[in-house]
Amino acid sequence: MANSPEMRASDVDRDRVAAVLREHTAQGRITMDEFNERLEQLYKSRTYGELAKLTADLPDVDLRAHQAKAVGPAPAERAGMHPGMRAAWGAWAVASGINWVIWLIVSVTSADLVYPWPLWVMGPWGVILLMSTIFGSGPRRT
Repeated sequence: MANSPEMRASDVDRDRVAAVLREHTAQGRITMDEFNERLEQLYKSRTYGELAKLTADLPDVDLRAHQAKAVGPAPAERAGMHPGMRAAWGAWAVASGINWVIWLIVSVTSADLVYPWPLWVMGPWGVILLMSTIFGSGPRRT
């Protein structure tokens, strides 16, 4: 059954049109202001006819061709680690570093070596991350 202009559009249809508009913006056919205006109209649209008006003055774009040009997996996935796991390790490193700096400042200003309490912050968290990294599932292949 062909999609008539009066037929209701779904969220997937709106997302598809949004991707087309993003591609046209990237190629310089429409400005960011036009993109934002069309995007606002896009999410107010209810029918296929309203969606078609948003791209009527633009050439067709084959989004599948653009996806096929992808170079490969992200650097984190090439390294064999899930991007979420890399982010978790990054958060652990930042939090541990901040705690060690606070410990150092307290130790220096008190003129006494304070108990290394940051070990209690970074130790259990690090062990859990290490176990997740070693025994967790690897990057998902699609």
